[in-house]
Amino acid sequence: MGAERRDEATAADHHGGLAQPTTERGTSEAEASNAASPGPGATSATERMRAPAFLGESARRFAESGVPPATPRLAATVVLMRPGEVAYEVFLQRRAATMAFAPNMYAFPGGSVDPRDAETPPAWTGPAPERWAARLGLPEPEARAVVCAAVREVFEECGVLLAGPDPATVVGDVAGDEWESARAALVAHELSLVDFLTERGLAVRSDLLAGWARWLTPDFEPRRYDTYFFLARLPTYQRIRDVGGESDHGLWLPPARASSLPLLPPTAHTLARLAGFADIESALASSDACDLTRPVTPRVDVDDTGTWLLLGE
Repeated sequence: MGAERRDEATAADHHGGLAQPTTERGTSEAEASNAASPGPGATSATERMRAPAFLGESARRFAESGVPPATPRLAATVVLMRPGEVAYEVFLQRRAATMAFAPNMYAFPGGSVDPRDAETPPAWTGPAPERWAARLGLPEPEARAVVCAAVREVFEECGVLLAGPDPATVVGDVAGDEWESARAALVAHELSLVDFLTERGLAVRSDLLAGWARWLTPDFEPRRYDTYFFLARLPTYQRIRDVGGESDHGLWLPPARASSLPLLPPTAHTLARLAGFADIESALASSDACDLTRPVTPRVDVDDTGTWLLLGE
């Protein structure tokens, strides 16, 4: 379900998501002494995740090459949440088996910033762009573009629109033909988010997004992304739609149950954190403590037990 962005903007990107990760804590006394105390949704250098052996080789070849790291592109990912019968649920999409990158892996909707996201400010409600700039650790135009990318991507990929005509209202059902035509135009880059919202008298509802985490692709990857993860409650009267594209399946699951799926490392880490919250309200409330000014920057470590991703700022 949903049209994955062509630039594959996942936080780990490329090879980082090809193995089902195992997380360990307290890998060494030295790591523990150097680690900052993580808040909800954060991580520290005392955590590591099992990685494919070829990642170690990729890191070694990069170090020997002397080539400078690629410049990361800004990106946004949205964790949609809804109440469930027993526990709250999150939405994940499975990438199509025909995809060259990470086929059959599950991920949250997301993608990279469109340059047009930063050009013309859209109508806006909720925390102002300058507040988001401080929250995300970015200049104001870039912070605004990241929030816009989150709103645009989740609409493009699963038909959910985090916008409304005023600060107290969110748009209702957006499943009609007119909405679908606009969504397809956004995917094809024939329409900008600003023009789409302006034509309908809508504003970005930035208050519906809660910043959760920030992941930076390892420096040895040829394509790198600086990806912000946001939490968002599924708006009332809206529903996930099968909009086709590069994913072939979507499902809602409690975070703890979703951990058994084939997952990219940032997705697995996010689910593990969210599994510790009893409900949507407590997860959203905890996001205020998440530091988004410093990204999680995975590093590769190879020891006698195998190849690992070390997670920390």
